[in-house]
Amino acid sequence: MKRFFFLLVGYICLTVGKTWGQQIIPEPVIQQKSAGAFVLTPDTKIHIHTNTQAVWDLANFLAESLAIPTGWKFTPSTTPKIGKHINLEIEQTTFKVIAEAESYTLDITPTRISIKAYTANGLFYGIQSLLQLFPKQIENKQQQKIAWTIPCRHISDYPRYAWRGIMLDVSRHFFPKEYIKKFIDQLARYKFNTFHWHLSDDQGWRIEIKSYPKLTSVGAWRVPRTGNWWQREMPQTGEQATYGGFYTQDDIREIVAYAQKKFIKILPEIDVPGHSLAILAAYPELSCGGGNKFQVNGGWKFYREVENSLCPANEKVYDFLDKVLEEVASLFPHPYIHVGGDECYKGYWEKSAECQALMKKEGLKNLDELQSYFMKRVAKIVTSKGKKLIGWGEILDGGLPPDATVMSWRGIKGGLEAIKQNRPVVMTPNTHTYLDLYQGEPSIEPDTYDMLRLQKAYSFDPTPEGVAEGMVLGGQGNLWTESVPTTRHLEYMSTLGLGLWQRYFGVKKIQKIGILLSKK
Repeated sequence: MKRFFFLLVGYICLTVGKTWGQQIIPEPVIQQKSAGAFVLTPDTKIHIHTNTQAVWDLANFLAESLAIPTGWKFTPSTTPKIGKHINLEIEQTTFKVIAEAESYTLDITPTRISIKAYTANGLFYGIQSLLQLFPKQIENKQQQKIAWTIPCRHISDYPRYAWRGIMLDVSRHFFPKEYIKKFIDQLARYKFNTFHWHLSDDQGWRIEIKSYPKLTSVGAWRVPRTGNWWQREMPQTGEQATYGGFYTQDDIREIVAYAQKKFIKILPEIDVPGHSLAILAAYPELSCGGGNKFQVNGGWKFYREVENSLCPANEKVYDFLDKVLEEVASLFPHPYIHVGGDECYKGYWEKSAECQALMKKEGLKNLDELQSYFMKRVAKIVTSKGKKLIGWGEILDGGLPPDATVMSWRGIKGGLEAIKQNRPVVMTPNTHTYLDLYQGEPSIEPDTYDMLRLQKAYSFDPTPEGVAEGMVLGGQGNLWTESVPTTRHLEYMSTLGLGLWQRYFGVKKIQKIGILLSKK
């Protein structure tokens, strides 16, 4: 799989830019080749021009990244720049746009490499570009006997978008903590800055919540099932729920800290009011039926057959979400909490006397407005935790909660509607950004439900024609895992993300860049 990954990276590199040997993904805004080459040798020095802890940390990261495949030890220092060296420097400036805050320059001559930036973020991205320019053996975890040569060039680069995201679904299949770190390493390599972590769904609850321990003792486990996810049988009486797992709060803190070192913010998602079967398996009193016995299910056949939505007329639901989101907010520094809102089946609401009474009391004309009522209450809870609400495009249905941000997945229509309401959006249409789809000939790939080829992924532009650039925070690729049960399969599917990366950092030369995440 690793060999396949590098072959695919190499192929894509040849398709996205001039054939200068090793290419940088995403393609830099400015890249100018010059004569000669820099050859890394054991006596190369890593020089720290800006003596801060952040730069020391980055210098040590670079030293370790070079030491593993070369077998040479590099010790960063602030000694004068004598001989062949790599220089790391943070320049001082006042930022006017996000592009400046994350920009960098990379200059390579036969005797030195210089990386300059305005922030540690930018310096980190410059280091990632440098590592991509080395021969592909730089990725090896064992010493390689080769010449470590880089052609000389000047690079000036900055991001087009403030939000450069990838979502990973760990509900349909659980992936262990150590693999999540490897996944974050891949995001960092290609200058993503947002890891959207889909932590709950019908097929499993994955985060420890101390206020509600049955979320993990019950909701994190289901009966084993194989085969196409849309054909899997319902759990049978007496079957043991042995498939699943969850992250402890200590695991979460460890992963969040790890991501921060890579300049990646983790966006947690708790998907409500639909996709909540794992919640109801643990706490059935949060359903409209109230007394039903639910089981976490590994397939799709339960949809509409088994209630999987929280009851908006049940006050216990809001107490539950208040406590859950309190703990989630304390674990994740990201300014947003994602609350899902997608694909909520409302048939059980329609049959519920309590829901009908609530609609009459609140003057709600239809079930979409009932979901909007629910989302507006959830938005208040999120705000009370010092966070901002973001949700899938369905949070527009029946009325968008105040100050909510929309993640548009059903094409770009939801995003355009949110922009009309002067709300920022993240564009992630399933037509172009879903990474769990067929990428090649279906007869030789694992079964899934649709097709997305690399060319189509490349054609995606997060900002539609005629839309002001600042209204689109950025773009995101989504890796759902109903059909992706193993890390090996996950790595194969995630390579399609390369087709999106070109659009999220550099490439389009623009003067004004989107809104900072801290602004609202």
